[in-house]
Amino acid sequence: MKFFKILIVVLVVVGGLGFAIYYFGTNMASEKVMETISTELENSEEMENIKSAIESDPELMAFVAEAEAADPESLPFTTKEEATRVLIQKVGLTELNDLRVQAQEGTVSKEQVISQMEASLTEEEILALKVVAYKELYGQ
Repeated sequence: MKFFKILIVVLVVVGGLGFAIYYFGTNMASEKVMETISTELENSEEMENIKSAIESDPELMAFVAEAEAADPESLPFTTKEEATRVLIQKVGLTELNDLRVQAQEGTVSKEQVISQMEASLTEEEILALKVVAYKELYGQ
């Protein structure tokens, strides 16, 4: 009987440690990713290129319009750090990095990226991503 009590306590402690490592690990990874991306975009003139590409594409402008009209109170997250954490949890860091590399090389279309995000995220999460991207692009 004493053996089972010790076993249960050990399992609870190991489970708690595993959860803590997972939780804080994804937080640290999301902060590192956001820091890297923000630094890259700020140091280059890439942000202006992104804005002009969005403004020249009617489909992407529709995304922006949807983000403008969204109610931030009903969204699952509103900051880029929270958005990064959700993306890492739901899509995965490796998959996100693969998408980034493919997008930079031009080997993936925006439709493929959108369909992959729609498969991994809920509609509310996608809308929240649009709002976060809108805030980042237009400084609101």
